[in-house]
Amino acid sequence: MFKVLVVATSRKTRGGITSVINAHEKGAQWKHFHCRWIETHIDKGWVYKLWYFITGFIQYLIMLPFYNLVHIHTSEPPSAFRKCIFMAYAKFWRKKTIIHFHSFSPDTTICSKYRYLYHYLFRKADVVIVLSETWKKVCDDVFLLGDKIKVVYNPCSTVMSDKKYNKRQQILYAGTINSRKGYVDMIKAFALIAKNYPDWQIVFAGNGETDEGRVLATQLGIDKQTLFLGWVSGTEKDKVFKEATIFCLPSYAEGFPMAVLDAWSYGLPVITTPVGGISDIAIDGHNLLLFMPGNTHQLAKQMKEMIENIELRNSIANESIKLSRTVFDMMNINHEIEMIYINLC
Repeated sequence: MFKVLVVATSRKTRGGITSVINAHEKGAQWKHFHCRWIETHIDKGWVYKLWYFITGFIQYLIMLPFYNLVHIHTSEPPSAFRKCIFMAYAKFWRKKTIIHFHSFSPDTTICSKYRYLYHYLFRKADVVIVLSETWKKVCDDVFLLGDKIKVVYNPCSTVMSDKKYNKRQQILYAGTINSRKGYVDMIKAFALIAKNYPDWQIVFAGNGETDEGRVLATQLGIDKQTLFLGWVSGTEKDKVFKEATIFCLPSYAEGFPMAVLDAWSYGLPVITTPVGGISDIAIDGHNLLLFMPGNTHQLAKQMKEMIENIELRNSIANESIKLSRTVFDMMNINHEIEMIYINLC
């Protein structure tokens, strides 16, 4: 009976990795391979982080002899450092291993001074999973991984209620509010066109630099058209996405953004940047509207186009639904994970 240990962050941690593993849990492979999730990290103070690591590692050591495969999820250098310890014990017990790489920037990971961490993890792994063809090329160029590297996209995993909400004239941003995600560019771009669309709002659903965002919106005179909701989940998230008309993620770096996958699940037309895995599938004007990171005038132009051109907006929304039900369908992605497990058996 082939069994899999999944090593990753806590279920209580907000972010893409947790969402991905929650989606994997819903797949047939999770039961077929008796997967068990070992939680090793949580987004709280250092005492909680240390406690989570120690208890997770003890649990891992107890369970490891009875499992055949270790599926390790990792991202930025602190995560990679912790996972090197788990990898070392997996190889001591001669277990098959998968490294599932979720990083958002080569410059902070495989092309940085921490490159040696990823070299160790990738060299020891039997399979390396990355989130896009773009990431596959970057990793293979640096580490020469050959056939061991596989592309598995993050899935559209949003669970929607049956409840209906009326659409509002809102451009939605969802996720952590920080400089990497480009929220400042979104505020500046909307300020360029806001007076022409007084009934429209930009809405930020997420935690992070909300105070800084409010100050900037006030300085640019669009505070009455800018709404910060804080972190949303469950029924509140469902309501926010269903009420929005357009989705925008002006990010500078990504693996494959879960927020865009959420937007596709809800059939929202998306404005975003060609970073990370987005460049694999983006056709500007067909399934997305694109702009270069940091180009606020280009973003303002795309916002204007999406607001005014209802036919284009509806066409892109239809493509969003197609993507969520085909390439990024949760059952399809889970089947890909299952086939990797079967091959390693």
